[in-house]
Amino acid sequence: MSINSIQFRATLIAAVLLLAACSRPAPTEEPIRAVKVVTVGLARMDSGAEFAGEVRARVESRLGFRVGGKIVRRQVELGQRVKAGQVLAQLDPLDYQLAAQAARAQVAAAVSSHELAASDFKRYQDLRERNFISAAELERREASLKAAQAQLAQARAQSSGQGNQASYTTLVADVAGVVTAVEAEPGQVVAAGAPVVRVAQDGPRDVVFAVPEDQVALIKTGAAVVVRGWSGAASFNGVVREVAASADPVTRTFGVKVALGVQDTLALGSTVTVLLPSVDRGAAPVIKLPTSALRQDGKSQAVWVLDKPGMTVRLQPVQIATVDGNEVVLAGGLQPGMQVVVAGVHVLSPGQKVTIYKGNEALAPVNTTQSATNSVAISASPGATPAPAASAASAVAK
Repeated sequence: MSINSIQFRATLIAAVLLLAACSRPAPTEEPIRAVKVVTVGLARMDSGAEFAGEVRARVESRLGFRVGGKIVRRQVELGQRVKAGQVLAQLDPLDYQLAAQAARAQVAAAVSSHELAASDFKRYQDLRERNFISAAELERREASLKAAQAQLAQARAQSSGQGNQASYTTLVADVAGVVTAVEAEPGQVVAAGAPVVRVAQDGPRDVVFAVPEDQVALIKTGAAVVVRGWSGAASFNGVVREVAASADPVTRTFGVKVALGVQDTLALGSTVTVLLPSVDRGAAPVIKLPTSALRQDGKSQAVWVLDKPGMTVRLQPVQIATVDGNEVVLAGGLQPGMQVVVAGVHVLSPGQKVTIYKGNEALAPVNTTQSATNSVAISASPGATPAPAASAASAVAK
């Protein structure tokens, strides 16, 4: 074979490869997606909301020393149960003990002055009876006696007060309860009244939770609610005891307290679910859809409506009136009987062919030569996993 023949063949192969690289690939077919739909109907505007709450003691006290000083001991720890009269913490009492000793010395001095004034008054009284002194002199001695009596009473009161100050260096529990917080440590110098420990008193319990502004009007004082523990299936009946008059400045929510029965055994600090009863808020039925059915279409909201004869979807603009729990209430755009896609709205396009998702049923293959995968555009229910198509793996678009 000549060199020219070899060069010609190489040039021909390069041209073929170049033409093959420049050719456009064949377009892939749009996959048929399985969607979950609901049939539009009329419903009442009633909703029963639920909130997460925390079990707290009805009375929770922040205990602190009535005098200032340096903490030398703390005898309790977080979560410890205490009894009434139990010592919680101790301040350095030396300064207060010295002040109490000085006050007792002042009492002793006042007692001596009083005794001396009493003796003088008795002697001057005898002299007055014998007319050896004038009445004015006796009155001066009587005034001195009364002053000594007042000084003695003052010294005794000061001594009693200093004794109390010394006793205030020991912090004791007023009632039985549980220590829920420790706010000071040994070696720390605290001012009078500064919280040292927080004690949740034994007795009635409350469930505390917060509600948004649009639902606070539905909760009335005295209303019955159901409290369910997260750690078990036990449920308790409660009564709304208090609704905050103003919103929290940070969260802008309203605090609500629910009183539990004395016999209810819910652990302090445990998390519970508060179930509010359903409230009928209107006689006229309305159209409601799950919030997952909505799709943002520009500046308006829209939903995917199923065209059942052609098994395609189209966008239908809707107007939202309000929210009812986890559903939206529509003011217009849909009619009863329409079928609306409620899951997978973010993966659909106008005119796209779809199939209705049916639990564990497998999707039929669309084309044996199709290279694209069929995506199931729903969040599968517990225990329900769509089977793959015959020629392609199905991807679950959650």
